[in-house]
Amino acid sequence: MRLRYLLAVAAGKTPAPLLCFLHGYGEAAPHAIERALRLHGPLAPSAAAIAKREFVIVAPQLPTAGDIWARHADDVRGLVAGICVKHAVEAARMYLTGFSFGGNGVFDLGLAQPDLWAALWAVDPTRVPRKAPAQPLWLSAGEAARAQKHEFRRALALGAADKRIWTDGGEDHVGAARAAYGDERIYSWLLQCVR
Repeated sequence: MRLRYLLAVAAGKTPAPLLCFLHGYGEAAPHAIERALRLHGPLAPSAAAIAKREFVIVAPQLPTAGDIWARHADDVRGLVAGICVKHAVEAARMYLTGFSFGGNGVFDLGLAQPDLWAALWAVDPTRVPRKAPAQPLWLSAGEAARAQKHEFRRALALGAADKRIWTDGGEDHVGAARAAYGDERIYSWLLQCVR
């Protein structure tokens, strides 16, 4: 299945790193893609300027809502491969991020595609992954992740060195997305992670 998507090409140097954003429940089709994929994440108006300046950003849209990003892992891989053919992307610097159910998808795709993603950034995921992905990981917590803090910390070895980071600004679910994607230091951290 082919996924619809939004794309923003970095205004800075080329080749550029790629940041793939997986949306949450309320942004899937049939919601209008232009509005839905700009609500949260690196394409939101509140996102840090570094996102659009430094990254090629791709935001695929699921055909139906749900915690189903794992079912579309091959579609996401194919989409990213096509973008790499059309745009100057640094293959060793491709990153995966997602909010809410998209944060769950970050864990699922990170585990299924360890060869593709240099680092992972989950924003207020709603469930703890079955096992820890190998890639460097930043977890931005809000209401959903905070409620399972001990489980996340244990499952992901969060706080262990600079490659497993947990942050929590005390925000609610949507506020966690706004704060995380507006935080330049997380994008800077991603840029230091190379496969």
